[in-house]
Amino acid sequence: MRVLVVGSGGREHTLVWKIAQSPLVRKIFCAPGNGGIHERAECVEIAATDIGGLADFAEKEKIDLTVVGPEASLAIGIADEFQRRGLRIFGTSKAATQTEASKVFAKKIMVEYGIPTATHAVFADAEKLLAHIHQREAPMVVKADGLAAGKGVIVCRTKEEAERAVHRIMVEKEFGAAGERVIVEDCLIGEEASLLAFTDGETVLPMDSAQDHKPVYDNDEGPNTGGMGAYSPAPVVTPEMYRRINKEVLTRMVRALAAEGIEYKGVLYAGLMISEEGPKVLEFNTRFGDPEMQALMPRLENDLVEVMNAVIDGRLSEIELKWNQASAVCVVMASGGYPGAYEKGKVITGLDSLPGDSVHVFHAGTKRLDDGRIVTNGGRVLGVTGLGETIADAIERTYRAVQTIHFEGAHYRSDIGAKALRR
Repeated sequence: MRVLVVGSGGREHTLVWKIAQSPLVRKIFCAPGNGGIHERAECVEIAATDIGGLADFAEKEKIDLTVVGPEASLAIGIADEFQRRGLRIFGTSKAATQTEASKVFAKKIMVEYGIPTATHAVFADAEKLLAHIHQREAPMVVKADGLAAGKGVIVCRTKEEAERAVHRIMVEKEFGAAGERVIVEDCLIGEEASLLAFTDGETVLPMDSAQDHKPVYDNDEGPNTGGMGAYSPAPVVTPEMYRRINKEVLTRMVRALAAEGIEYKGVLYAGLMISEEGPKVLEFNTRFGDPEMQALMPRLENDLVEVMNAVIDGRLSEIELKWNQASAVCVVMASGGYPGAYEKGKVITGLDSLPGDSVHVFHAGTKRLDDGRIVTNGGRVLGVTGLGETIADAIERTYRAVQTIHFEGAHYRSDIGAKALRR
């Protein structure tokens, strides 16, 4: 098979790494790729949102399977265009991607079909929203409706913080059109977890659990990011909680969308708050998680290409996912200043001195220069993943590797996995 992976982040590097292990695959392309992906795939200078260009390339190169990473590509209909041209693709349709692209849409479905989530209200007028905030109690969560690279969710401990969040989203338009509508909802109490599932629209096959860390600083402080690290499995998701999430959240959402006339094929990602009452949905995503993928894929024993083919062909019921017993911890090394302004072009050193079997480095915001040097080229730069028999072993290996990698201004959290240790 000839495979095309769409995207340029750590998730896409992880996909390339995993797909390269499949005996079914002869050649991998990645568009546009990054500084680390070139080791296993041929990088192609086509933007992830250039749907026409990507489809033309797939036709010209006789691509057997295209795998889509970024939500932005899915939201503008890449799967629909490829299918129209008779090209095989793994990724949700534009209609299904509304589940992530519009938090208002997702909330409407959850309320109508009894999927547990926080109480909320929706506003398209800043003045009305500010009046609502003034009348309610803090803390609360303010969310931009559309895609905002994981940064459009703002947890507000006071009414003043909520007012500032509204100003950023609706007045300053920090997230552009994504902030034309805003949700304000109750702040849920508990511990967060992520559960992703493959689905062919009928069978729902959950992956193992993971926990993301969105705030930029230790102890979950500071603004939200696209994700500063993850680990898998997540002890907060007990076997009983796992069954409840599959039944009450993942399967119920796939069935709900089908009832609305939307066939869901691909990956459904539930970002959850595990509370005393049970699981409650913080958000749905319609693609592989980043950085959850960097913790999950080193533990998956299946051939990922076989699983994706089963999703496309509607025979996912034939697949049983198998996971190794290792714990995995991924720490994101970010550019100084992220998620705000940051500089690019900082030389990265230490990548050649890492152990191969127990530590993997997945590139995200990197670029390879003509002289072979790797430099920073984004906010989240690297995802360093360590494996161990226990979560403590994995944490120790990951941070030992992180400390051997250097670039000017590098920032990372020092507490990824600490919640698992406490359990």
